[in-house]
Amino acid sequence: MNKAGSMRTSINQGRVDWSGENPGIYLKDDSDGDYTTLGLFFRIVLSPYGRGTGAIILGEPNTPSGWPLVPNFIIADNQRLFRWLIDGWVRKMPTFIGRVGLENITWIDLLGSSKHPTDLTKNYKESLLGKGIEVQMIWEDLQTPLPVELTKDNSVTKAHEMYAVFLEAQNAQITINNTPCRGRVATRQFFGKQMSTAFLALSETWVTPQEMSFQHAT
Repeated sequence: MNKAGSMRTSINQGRVDWSGENPGIYLKDDSDGDYTTLGLFFRIVLSPYGRGTGAIILGEPNTPSGWPLVPNFIIADNQRLFRWLIDGWVRKMPTFIGRVGLENITWIDLLGSSKHPTDLTKNYKESLLGKGIEVQMIWEDLQTPLPVELTKDNSVTKAHEMYAVFLEAQNAQITINNTPCRGRVATRQFFGKQMSTAFLALSETWVTPQEMSFQHAT
């Protein structure tokens, strides 16, 4: 039973908005300072706009310029999907709110991608290739998988429930054409505990609850 005393059901009656993988790497020069690099990877397997793979990289989050002047860009194979993800989710994430780098990103077509998973007890890497650019996102020293379940009141959108499996990474880096982005992994308060700012988010699924789904339909 939940705290309200009602039984949990086997099937959630809400609407699935998207599902897939959404690992992140947030880096700082100074553990008490602002983020110097923000990176989010997406591999979406289900959404209203189909499937898609790509990454949002802000190598200078507070600089109002894009690639190639500064490493602020999106490399993706489904631009419509990624614009929807940015408007509906990324702009609402506390780490990304107000970042002028996000408003000035350059869009780069994804030409190829590959993942290099291990057994998820050590390291994990995603590689993305575009015209004149190669991006690698690397997570190291992975920790024990953590099942996460958020109600709409606790999610970043305040309109969705979220379910996922998170693995913290004690070390991580993003390289662009073999040049590392600035910063190193720090810690933050996340899900009510102190956690790393680099993580894998697997089987991540966002659901509009039944009552909101019904209102949307009308």
